[in-house]
Amino acid sequence: MTLTALETLDDTARALLFTEARTANSFADRPVTDDELHGIWELTRFAPTMANSQPLRVLFVRTDEGKARLLPHIAEGSNRNKAQAAPVVAVLAYDADFHEQFRVTFPDRAEMFVKSFGAMPAEAREPISKYSAALATGQFFLAVRAHGLAAGPMAGFDTAGIDAEFFAGTPWKSHLVVNIGHPGTDAWFPRLPRVDVADAVRWA
Repeated sequence: MTLTALETLDDTARALLFTEARTANSFADRPVTDDELHGIWELTRFAPTMANSQPLRVLFVRTDEGKARLLPHIAEGSNRNKAQAAPVVAVLAYDADFHEQFRVTFPDRAEMFVKSFGAMPAEAREPISKYSAALATGQFFLAVRAHGLAAGPMAGFDTAGIDAEFFAGTPWKSHLVVNIGHPGTDAWFPRLPRVDVADAVRWA
């Protein structure tokens, strides 16, 4: 399908994705299906990234065995309790060797990109990968909401521990943990104020 004119979202869709969307702090005892998780990724992978590099990677942790491996690396207290209760915990990672995928993601310039990025030291390539993965992470949240689910991102975790446990021997590196599920009782804290437009927007 080729779009010659873009449609706009109606008020219901805008509320679902933006104005009424919240960070969930509790989840109902209701499963999230594999089809829903596949659907979340199908929407996420269309996010804008540098040269279509698509470095975001996702580990969906949803089994008791997976939780047992993950939870020791989540900060004790509220964060660990939330992760334990969530039907699914997504570990969002970035692929530090994203350039190896250019033969798939940008075939017309693949060899040039593979050679130029491959010649970089890994520490120079990493922030490029992490930034584009962060762009796609925003779309990941929208994809979760588009499936009628709530997301609860958390930064309190042991990055090195998760990487050693789940990504050893790979170029994947974790950068965010996100609880996913249907909102539970008292899932929402009161909404905090937003920065005023006068302080956040300028015109030129």
